[in-house]
Amino acid sequence: MVADFKPNSGSEASRPATNGRVPLANAGNAIEVDHIVKRYGDFTAVDDVSFNVKEEEIFGLLGPNGAGKSTLIRMMTTLIPITAGSARVAGHDVSKDPDGVRRTIGVIPQALTSDLDLTVEENLNIYAKLYDVPAKKRKATIDELLELVDLTRWRGAQTKTLSGGMRRRLEIARGLVHSPRIFFLDEPTTGLDPVSRVAVWEMLTNIKSHRQLTILITTHYMDEADRLCDRIAIVDHGKLVALNTPPALKASVPGSNVIEAQFENAPADWEKSLHELNGVTSVQHEGAGMYRVLTGDGSRTTTELVETAVHAGVTVKSLSVQNTSLDDVFVHYTGRQLRDELVKAHSFVMPPRPGMQP
Repeated sequence: MVADFKPNSGSEASRPATNGRVPLANAGNAIEVDHIVKRYGDFTAVDDVSFNVKEEEIFGLLGPNGAGKSTLIRMMTTLIPITAGSARVAGHDVSKDPDGVRRTIGVIPQALTSDLDLTVEENLNIYAKLYDVPAKKRKATIDELLELVDLTRWRGAQTKTLSGGMRRRLEIARGLVHSPRIFFLDEPTTGLDPVSRVAVWEMLTNIKSHRQLTILITTHYMDEADRLCDRIAIVDHGKLVALNTPPALKASVPGSNVIEAQFENAPADWEKSLHELNGVTSVQHEGAGMYRVLTGDGSRTTTELVETAVHAGVTVKSLSVQNTSLDDVFVHYTGRQLRDELVKAHSFVMPPRPGMQP
């Protein structure tokens, strides 16, 4: 299977191609999701979600585990059927033309799935054959991808000898062997150390610019979504609760600054006292005497906070002022902190499909 294919019949065949690529059904959109629903018996995993992904943008689905992000990707990539609504990927209806969708996409699941006993090059070569990449083009493609993900020196190394970050880079290269137009990545940096995560971010940005890819990722990392994504859709309990660029999402939260302060000997009504400071729009008690205060005037609120603490005999153990983050956006739209939801998500169990035996 190859990505740059041309339909043999139908209205799309009569449209002029651009740079050898089949134009999308709706110019400018690589993915169109319209009121999509996924149910497992009485449980609704994805509830009436609609969004579009523009060509050549990095689009993020942000939310805790169990929010419905992976289910959305599985429907868009034809792995599970859609209960209601519709989705079009690269102009192909997911339900009516799944083969058309599969020819145009690359998919990297959360789990690392490369064969550990094969070398880096052998893993890429097998997938190139599976996707019918012509033999004369195969080596040049693999050489280019190894250079792109900085694995050229390890092409002959067994995959089991690679670090987690290097294996993730191999997985990404493997998903690109057939030159897809749209790239889906499910939690691409889960389990990686901070240095490897940053390396993957830089690599994805570089790949997008070199290959003119549209990339859709799911993540529960705020910094990843903020750093990588052109636009972010926040998903919570199967619903899309907010969608915009990272700066616009932050600007939508009342209060432009965040004060994080830890106190000792704070009275029971201390949260109320913080709410009454000038400019404060919300106060979150994070436990252990730590409070997160959103304000429209960080300088003034900080001064008043210290004065109030001194007057009340409360010790300020630590204090910092920063700009509004995506964590504040999540709290604003859902009423909960994402970090709390990630802890709860470990107890989530997907209900069985109807008719399946336990």
